[in-house]
Amino acid sequence: MGLINTITEWNTARQEKYHSKMKEKGLCPQCKGRGFHAYAGHEYAFYSSTLNCPGCEGSGTYADWNNLQ
Repeated sequence: MGLINTITEWNTARQEKYHSKMKEKGLCPQCKGRGFHAYAGHEYAFYSSTLNCPGCEGSGTYADWNNLQ
C-alpha cells in the first residue's frame, strides 16, 4: 500500500502544480487555452460538439474553467 499511496500523492502534487501554472497564465488546464480539443479528423467528423473544450466551453480561460468546476 505504501507504493500506491506514494504514486497517488505524486500524481496529486503534479496536478496541483499544473493547475497553479495554468492559473498564473490564465489558461484553461484542459485545452491549454486553445478553447478546443484536436481529434483525429476521421474519427469524430460527425460530432462537431466534441471540438469545443467542455471545461471552459470554448473560451480557453482559467476563470471560466474554474467557474464550471
